[in-house]
Amino acid sequence: MNEYAKLEWRCRRGMRELDLLLGRFLKSQYNSLTDVDRDLFTQFLEEPNEKIMACLLGNAIPDDRYTDLIERIRAHGVVAST
Repeated sequence: MNEYAKLEWRCRRGMRELDLLLGRFLKSQYNSLTDVDRDLFTQFLEEPNEKIMACLLGNAIPDDRYTDLIERIRAHGVVAST
């Protein structure tokens, strides 16, 4: 299984909203990410579902290293923070 296929599986979180946001971001943006950003996205997927969702919705302050990535996911998925 190649790296992209592994990430497709990791984007399936069991929460429909996260599945859609992360899966769509992966499909449309992954090829344009730098290697550093790809590694960061992979690390972000290691976080618990609740933390990922809270960060994407603006209900939690993300680690500084994820700030730009979260903004890109929000912009792509049209998620407005509160």
